[in-house]
Amino acid sequence: MAAHRYPLRVYFEDTDAGGVAYHANYLKWAERARTESLRAMHLPHALMMERYDAMLVVRRIEVEYSAPARLDDALIVETRLHAMGAATLDLEQLVLREEEGKAVLLARLAVGLVCVRPDGLRPVRIPAPWREALGGTATPD
Repeated sequence: MAAHRYPLRVYFEDTDAGGVAYHANYLKWAERARTESLRAMHLPHALMMERYDAMLVVRRIEVEYSAPARLDDALIVETRLHAMGAATLDLEQLVLREEEGKAVLLARLAVGLVCVRPDGLRPVRIPAPWREALGGTATPD
């Protein structure tokens, strides 16, 4: 899977009194970017749930903040696949701000997802259309 780029802007509601983006918003932005990356492959979450009775949920997330996002900043969240197992995906997500023609890293997220059945949340293989779109056959976990 090539990196997916999701643009966004920092709004007043995203910031503290000093105009700096609140740390938890990075998680929200990353979630939106993951959702839009699936939609860009024409394989949204809703289709996985309706057709395969499966969904992707976060099992682990690590965030390393490097620089603050501020009010009115135009940002990009890049999402790329790092590894895929039978029921798991490991992603890297970068929150970037363009400055003078170059990207400045604001935060790096390491995200672990697991595919589960909605009823009982037990792990299940990632459905074939998603495995294929993400880069081929899944390897055993």
